[in-house]
Amino acid sequence: MAGLGKRRPARSRSGVSGLDQPRHASHATSGADSSQGTSELTIHGLAHDGRGVGRHADGKTVFVDGALDGERVRASVHVSRKRFDEAHVSEVVEASPARATPPCPHYGRCGGCDLQHLAVASQREHKVGVLRELMARQGVELLGEIQVLAGDAEGYRRRARLGVRVDSNGRVRMGFRARHSHRLIDLETCSVMRPELAELLAPLRQHLESLEAPRHVGHLELLATDDAVTLVLRQLRQHDGDLERWRVFAGQHGLNIGVWLGRDNPRFEWLSAPERLSCRLRVDRQVLQLGLEPGDFLQANEAVNQCMVDSVVEWLAALPADTPVLDLFAGIGNFSLPLAARGARVMAAEGNAAMVERLAANAALNELTVEARQADLGDATAVERLLTELAPEVLVLDPPRSGANTLCRQLTYRPVPRVLYISCDPATLARDVARLVEAGYVIRRSAVADMFSHTSHLESMLLLEHPDSMRQRQGASAHG
Repeated sequence: MAGLGKRRPARSRSGVSGLDQPRHASHATSGADSSQGTSELTIHGLAHDGRGVGRHADGKTVFVDGALDGERVRASVHVSRKRFDEAHVSEVVEASPARATPPCPHYGRCGGCDLQHLAVASQREHKVGVLRELMARQGVELLGEIQVLAGDAEGYRRRARLGVRVDSNGRVRMGFRARHSHRLIDLETCSVMRPELAELLAPLRQHLESLEAPRHVGHLELLATDDAVTLVLRQLRQHDGDLERWRVFAGQHGLNIGVWLGRDNPRFEWLSAPERLSCRLRVDRQVLQLGLEPGDFLQANEAVNQCMVDSVVEWLAALPADTPVLDLFAGIGNFSLPLAARGARVMAAEGNAAMVERLAANAALNELTVEARQADLGDATAVERLLTELAPEVLVLDPPRSGANTLCRQLTYRPVPRVLYISCDPATLARDVARLVEAGYVIRRSAVADMFSHTSHLESMLLLEHPDSMRQRQGASAHG
């Protein structure tokens, strides 16, 4: 998960290179021995990040960028390590039926997507397999079907962050980072951006080239919400003339525009202020409006986010009205408001004070009752206080990549009847769920959300129940 202006902690991953792109010396690890050169390999599986896995004749493992399961490829080693090598495809000798033509002309250089050479259906099968395997490594077996929540594979990103650099020759570069590098790849088009955002790439580049001080621009962020497009500029130093030029540009293209001013402690101000930024969520036949501001958390894929909300509502549909639900890491109300709309008694907690204010305002906007709290959700005492005060029947978790280790420790000795865990990192999810399963929780439902098609990133959802806690609550209600 990430938001306009702020990002959750990034994970480290290698990505997958394209097939026809030469490797540069900067890709090699210092001191690496690449004496293996080029060799023909049979690929016998995919690593979690989508790289093909093969072996040299001496048995040494090779991770091959751009190779697919079952293929024979000629692979060139670009990094040699003690226990494994890293390579890239120089030639596909025998292709997999799942190999696809990448839809983006920048594929193989741009670091935005890493699986465009794999058919979309196979990408999703791979992600389901990754979740099963990571769970199995922790001793947890996912029985039954894992739902796949997906939308369109192209044109889905409603937000994008574009780097801006001016090189030594004075040329302006604007785009995403190259693979394994901080170097920017100039974007002419982007197959995964929403069309209204992709159409701005060429005008933005031309405008940057017209500025008096383009070096003062750090990055640009684009956001499509409802019927508006918002551009947020990171301006490292004040330049009144260029800020006026940006205001004119926004007017010409019908954009909202804001700016973060300053390098170390930037302040935000609107150059062209919207009445309100908002996004829609559907719950049955009701449409909810969620207001937001630059810096708030917002999922990049609107369609898949709606699928996740639909699943949360469906999985908890059998609960009676007024069921107490505690939503932790609640953001601006992505799950809190839909559950409240279905009749749950919701307390929502979030560490970011501004988002707590937005959540409360969104509840009022939609005439819903949600008790919004600010709390340090990494602090066991703060979480214990929330659990004691509400005594929830359902706990909804949507933590950052680091997971909810401290909270899951608490749930082992203070169980909640149902835990619905939404995760943007399957490894930390597997760690946390293994602890819960050991404490008596049972996995009832599971899903993989293809939030970022053409990448190895996957989001997951699990519904767990604690039978003993459920029986105790039911017994207490019967005697009450």
